[in-house]
Amino acid sequence: MRIGIIGAGKVGTSIGFALKQKGMEITAISDLLEEPLGTTRKYLGSGVRYTLNSLEVVEASDVIAVTTQDRAIKDVAAAIADKAGNLEGKLFFHTSGAHPASLLKPLDAKGARLGALHPLQTFPDIDSAIKVLPTTYIFIEGEESSIGALRTIGKTIGFDVVEIEGKDKVLYHLSAVFVCNLLCALLYTGEKIMDKIGIEFQPFLPIIKATLANIESKGPLMSLTGPVVRGDVETVLSHLEAMKDMELYKKAYKALSLVAVEVAEEKGGLSEEAIEKLKQALV
Repeated sequence: MRIGIIGAGKVGTSIGFALKQKGMEITAISDLLEEPLGTTRKYLGSGVRYTLNSLEVVEASDVIAVTTQDRAIKDVAAAIADKAGNLEGKLFFHTSGAHPASLLKPLDAKGARLGALHPLQTFPDIDSAIKVLPTTYIFIEGEESSIGALRTIGKTIGFDVVEIEGKDKVLYHLSAVFVCNLLCALLYTGEKIMDKIGIEFQPFLPIIKATLANIESKGPLMSLTGPVVRGDVETVLSHLEAMKDMELYKKAYKALSLVAVEVAEEKGGLSEEAIEKLKQALV
């Protein structure tokens, strides 16, 4: 399996590194700029063609990973479809978590097989990506003829492979945004509130780690604690009063606390009266 990569960013470089380390052949990698190619060369080394021409990647490879930013995927596919010859037998997959394999549709007319492969992971930089990929779940989707190769690549890159439908990609990505990106925004909110009383973020790390450990062993439902699941309306009201000059954070608190009320209802243990009082306080 000769694998080429279009897009020498964090995802393309880390995936290329992981595949090459496991003995797979990386034939070529392209980018619009020389600088990212220079960085990628440090990780992938010799034996790989580094080029500014994506068609060279296509010609040299049986499998082509389009690892550009999401907004460029469709344009890359259209440009290749416009300039390339017959693509019969070649597999193209993109690495977007938010979009289905059909984003590569222009290549279908040239005979290419299409797919998508997304590591469910956060990649702040190449080194951290390489470190966490072996423990990462890889989500794949695409045409039936593509799944076998995608599964092989996914198992080579990461921990395990999960197949998903293209129509479900937006909800899959939305879930990832909540548990990763918005988790960072939530912790940032807590940090900004701490700043008001001169407390640093460090003392809160143990409770964050303990919560994540509980979630890993018990799941989110059984791990939630705090005033809402205790039915402590007075504490909730005091929190809202303390945020009278923090309107944005108050909105976030109300929205998430209403979700916590939903959790409390599912767990049971709170009276209907307590639940109603909480909802009234949080609307």
